[in-house]
Amino acid sequence: MSRPFPPQRNNNPASFIRVNGKIRAREVRVIGPDNKQVGIILLSEALNMARLHGVDLVEISPNAEPPVCRLVDFGKFRYEMAKKEKESKKHQHASTVKEVQLSPRIDPHDLSIKTMHAINFLCEDMKVKVILKFRGREMAHTEIGFQVINKFITEVAPFGHPDFQPKLSGKAINLMVSPLPRAKRAKNPYTAEEQAQTQEEGDEAGTGDDEEDSSAPKKASESAAAQPSDAKGKVPVAEAPQTGGLANPFANLEINK
Repeated sequence: MSRPFPPQRNNNPASFIRVNGKIRAREVRVIGPDNKQVGIILLSEALNMARLHGVDLVEISPNAEPPVCRLVDFGKFRYEMAKKEKESKKHQHASTVKEVQLSPRIDPHDLSIKTMHAINFLCEDMKVKVILKFRGREMAHTEIGFQVINKFITEVAPFGHPDFQPKLSGKAINLMVSPLPRAKRAKNPYTAEEQAQTQEEGDEAGTGDDEEDSSAPKKASESAAAQPSDAKGKVPVAEAPQTGGLANPFANLEINK
């Protein structure tokens, strides 16, 4: 008879630990409540000892010969295991890799933004993979790309160190930066407010250029309107710029007002 739902798997390590009557060995090596070894005794004697102390008999090393058991409260034991597992995960951020892409013609402001992101990643114990890609004729001046990479390394030096020297692979320069130990690492200079302010400055710089470009046609029209007409009431037409080396046939045309 098939089950309607597959059995759920419990990935909790404490669920695979044998406790009290689930221990199958005949003799066990017992560690007392004070973490001192009691010795090798029969399983029945170990269970009686656990009852006298009001704790559980927990099998902590089932592959040993004989298995090692400990007299401890099983709830407390599971709490200690969960706490150790949580602390071990805190040091696993170094295995996380974040990628930062650069270009040989990157703007200084964009480079500062990329550097800020890399510093934030390094301060969170993450590795940073830097890729600088060349396009088309940029391959003829790879030294410019190495200058950008070296400047990036100098900026993040207080927070991380390169695992190897930057090297050219195909049409890109690859670099891996690992975070420094917390004791040797500088504090993150970029707070949340400073990051938001930097982003706003970049947005204002982009909108400011757009406003100047949009105001250029308006100024040109105002200057054209301000031109005085001649005595015959004719308004000269503004000369258009010559393009392609050809003369403008409408340059000397006059319009009667």
